[in-house]
Amino acid sequence: MKKKLVFPLLGVLFVLSSAFAFHKFYVGVFQVNYAAEKKMLQITSRIFIDDLNNAMEKKYHKKTFVGTSKETPADVELLKKYLSEHFLIKVNGQSKAITFLSKEVEADDVLVCYSRIKDVDKFKTLEISNTILVDWNSEQQNITHISAYDTKRSVLFTESSRKELLKY
Repeated sequence: MKKKLVFPLLGVLFVLSSAFAFHKFYVGVFQVNYAAEKKMLQITSRIFIDDLNNAMEKKYHKKTFVGTSKETPADVELLKKYLSEHFLIKVNGQSKAITFLSKEVEADDVLVCYSRIKDVDKFKTLEISNTILVDWNSEQQNITHISAYDTKRSVLFTESSRKELLKY
């Protein structure tokens, strides 16, 4: 399992350093941190703006301008809906509502979204489903880093690997 993840992750890290410049690689980077003292899962998502708008247009049949100067409140609402349908977390087998907090543009072409799940006590399992942009582009890869209980794990989500169960 580790070898299965190590080689793609090394490749992704290499490409990430240049992907923001020419963007021929379809990747999203996600971070899930468990803040035990706050009883909260904190989620940060980094997604290319053009890919996100293309995926939302395909799914909802409406042109969107999230992360651009033409962005509307309706675009932001569709973004929240899209994220809630394509990034899911179960804690100890129970689905948890993810609250969208805010967003910002980074490097002119990456949308950074901040979300959280409140009232998360100690847990034994986290099940993460990440299908963001995968239905729009079969080459999409979503790297998700998870930090909990002093351990760090990374999972690569693709068209053929959309869900992962982590045990603590």
